[in-house]
Amino acid sequence: MERELSLNRAETFSFVNPWIRYFLFFFSFLFWVFSLLIVAIGVYAKVQKATETVRDTFLVDPAVILIVVGVVMFFITFCGCIGALRENIRLLKTFSFSLTLVFLIHLAIAILGFFYSDQTRDALEKFARKAIVHYRDDLDLQNLMDYIQKEFKCCGWNGYTDWSWNLYFNCTRENPSSERCAVPYSCCTPVPGEAVINTMCGFGVQTQKYLDANKSIYPVGCADRAVMWIETHLLLVGALTLGLALPQIAGIVLSQILISQIQDEITSFS
Repeated sequence: MERELSLNRAETFSFVNPWIRYFLFFFSFLFWVFSLLIVAIGVYAKVQKATETVRDTFLVDPAVILIVVGVVMFFITFCGCIGALRENIRLLKTFSFSLTLVFLIHLAIAILGFFYSDQTRDALEKFARKAIVHYRDDLDLQNLMDYIQKEFKCCGWNGYTDWSWNLYFNCTRENPSSERCAVPYSCCTPVPGEAVINTMCGFGVQTQKYLDANKSIYPVGCADRAVMWIETHLLLVGALTLGLALPQIAGIVLSQILISQIQDEITSFS
């Protein structure tokens, strides 16, 4: 009798902890669903565009960025989800390796951005310049730029005259555009009690000096505003960074533990 009980215990015993296995499954499944949502939003935004995306705007197109991020997330979380459910070591190793790679890339970007701040600023300026140049070519890009300028209370990258980079706002005499020497309405300071936004509030502002322009718009560039915002919200920035890093670290640790347990299980039966 005792021998039968011990045999039954041996047959039901497993090295794989079900709590770790199912937690990793639901953890991956949650982000897998989220990745599908991101891809769907990106595809919808891309399809709804009134004009075709210019080749130069590909890297600054919010819809394309959403699709790329969503597809990468889908691949990684799919490996984790199915790997945990089926106890597949290859998929779990792919999941762990991919998460480690993403984490190291994020870490490298943060370190390089800190030690090479001037080069990072130059790279971001190129990105911002391209976004300003194609402001009117992509509705999603236009909405993104307007949102950034309104939230950070800034105008352009280095200052409001950066909008001369744009074909429509270019402040040269040869420019036939009706928006010549203007800036987008998102640069304008809000008027108290104004029910309807005056989209022409930034017309002719580029011809004005800094002190005169300051009366109607935010003349400070978004680069300086972003630095000021980070310096005054260090706790929030740290919390967001930790919030991005913790799920990645948790996924790596859990997948490695599960891989080790599955290997122990295989070894015990061999």
